[in-house]
Amino acid sequence: MIEIVLQHLEALVGFDTRNPPRAIGSDGIFDYIKAQLPGFTFDLQDHGAGAVSLLAKRGAAKTMFNVHLDTVPSSEQWSEDPLRLRVLDDRAIGLGACDIKGAAAALLAAASASTGAAALLFTSDEEANDARCVGAFLKSDHGFENAIIAEPTNAEAVLTHRGIASARLLFRGRVGHASGANAANDSAVHCAVRWGHAALKLVDGYAKQKFGGLTGLRFNIGRIEGGIKANMIAPSAEIRFGFRPLPSQSFEALHAALQACADMASVESYAETFRGPPLPAGETASAEERRLIARDFADSMGLPIGNAVDFWTEASLFSQAGINAIVYGPGDIAQAHSADEWVSLQQLEQAANNYKRMLDHGSA
Repeated sequence: MIEIVLQHLEALVGFDTRNPPRAIGSDGIFDYIKAQLPGFTFDLQDHGAGAVSLLAKRGAAKTMFNVHLDTVPSSEQWSEDPLRLRVLDDRAIGLGACDIKGAAAALLAAASASTGAAALLFTSDEEANDARCVGAFLKSDHGFENAIIAEPTNAEAVLTHRGIASARLLFRGRVGHASGANAANDSAVHCAVRWGHAALKLVDGYAKQKFGGLTGLRFNIGRIEGGIKANMIAPSAEIRFGFRPLPSQSFEALHAALQACADMASVESYAETFRGPPLPAGETASAEERRLIARDFADSMGLPIGNAVDFWTEASLFSQAGINAIVYGPGDIAQAHSADEWVSLQQLEQAANNYKRMLDHGSA
C-alpha cells in the first residue's frame, strides 16, 4: 500500500496550502480528494479566511477521522523546493509530509482499499489558531460518537495532551530622554522585561504538578517589541506569549497569576488571543474518566497506546463537545514545522494499514 500512499502524498504536497496567508480555496486540493473517493458523498463548506472543510461519508459510521490539510509557511532553510516530494530509502520529505499530509495520504489509500462505513473530515485552518472548520462541524447534527484526529504521534494512540493559550500584553510608558533618572521606571520596555522575569519565576513554581504523564507548565515568550531608539525612553512595548497547561490546571487561574506579575499601573491591556482546551477536556475527575474511556476505545481499535504529549491538537475540541477523541497519525512531532520536514515510510505504511483495518472492521 505504500506506493499508493506516496502517490497521494506527492500530489498533496504539491498543493500550496501554507497558512498563513490563509488563501486556501474550496477547489484545488479538495477537488483532488473528492476524485480519490468514489462511492462517498461530500459536504464541502467554505467558512471564510481560508477555512474550508470537506466531510466525506460512506455508509453510517459512528467514528470519524479528522485531518487538516494546511501547513505552516516554509522557511529559507529548506534545501530544495518544499512543494516537491522527495522520497529516500526510509523517508518522504516535503512541506506537510509529517504535519500532516502523510496521514491524509494514508487515509485516502485506506479508504479506497476498504469496504466499511467511513467518515473523513478534511479541514484547512488548524495552523491558523482559528478553529472555524471544526467549530462549525461540532455545531452540526453530525451523530458521531468517536473521533480519531490525525497528528504526528509516531503511529501510537495519544490519549492526553496539554491545553494551549496565547495572549497579548501591552505596556505603556512615558517617553523622554534616556539620561533621566526616571528612565528605569518610565520605560515600557523595562516594564516588559520585569514582567518576563517574574513570569518565568512563576512558571518554575508549577514544575512539580503532574497529570497523566505530563509534568509542569509549558510557557514561552514568543515576541517582544517596543521602543524607538537607545537614547529614548520607550513609550510602549508589546509581548506575545503562550502557555500550555495540564488538563488539571485552570486557564483563568493561570491568566490571573501571569497578569499579577506586572505592575498594573504600566499595563494598558492584557488579552487572551486563543484558547484550546486540553485532552481530555473537563475538570480533573471527569478528564480522568474520559481518558480511561479513550484508552478502552484505542484498545478496541487494536492501536498501540503512546505517552501523553506536550503539543496541542484539535482532538480536545471534539472532547470538549462530548465526543470520545484520540490522536493517531504517522510522523514525529520533532520533524513538524521544520526545514526539510519528513515522515518515515515505515510509519506511513503502518498508519495506512491501521486506518484500513479500522475502516473495515471498527469504525461503524
